Amino acid sequence: MALFGRGGPVVFEPYGYRKRRSWGIPRWLVLLLVGIAIGAGGLLYLQEEYLPQRLSPEESQRLQARVLELDAEREQLQTSLAEANRQLQASEAEAKRLSTELAGAHQQVQRLQQDIVLFQDILPRDPRDGAVDVRGARFTNDDGRLAYHVLLTRDTKNGKPFRGVMQLVVAGSRASGANANVTLDPVDVNLGSYEHLRGALPLPEGFTARQTTIRVLDAPNGRLQGMRVINVR
Repeated sequence: MALFGRGGPVVFEPYGYRKRRSWGIPRWLVLLLVGIAIGAGGLLYLQEEYLPQRLSPEESQRLQARVLELDAEREQLQTSLAEANRQLQASEAEAKRLSTELAGAHQQVQRLQQDIVLFQDILPRDPRDGAVDVRGARFTNDDGRLAYHVLLTRDTKNGKPFRGVMQLVVAGSRASGANANVTLDPVDVNLGSYEHLRGALPLPEGFTARQTTIRVLDAPNGRLQGMRVINVR
């Protein structure tokens, strides 16, 4: 009779009861590996088909060298730009200074023009009323020469300058004491509105000047345009 009413044979296992285990690969690991493979393949496909090609080491070195060269050129251009800006600022300062000097020169010219008008109003005119006025003169004996300073003026309504010569005729005494008149070499005249003539002309040896006649001519031995007689100091 079976124990507790159960029938059938009883199998004896000397090492105890063990449930057999399955050693197959887990499904989640398989899915993970498949996903990694698909992602890597997709990345390679995108890189080959759509993304720029990867550079070789030589190309990378050349690219890096070019970048360094461009950086050096950029720094050089920045330096040149800074120098150009400095020169521009210096030029602007110089232009401002020249503009100030020019304004001062214009004021000085205006004052000179006013002085000319004043000379014409104050200095006595030549009573002969010639085309050229001998407004004033100074003559001195200077060691065998006649030193002169003559101021000539003229009306500039026609706008053309007067071109001619100044002839000095000197009255005086020779070394023997005899009186004589001496005509000196002509002096070129280029007269706008006024001109100061300064210089010295040689006198005959032993000659002492006492009086000088100033004759302004339109050419040597030409027509008389102005005249005045001045004593020699």
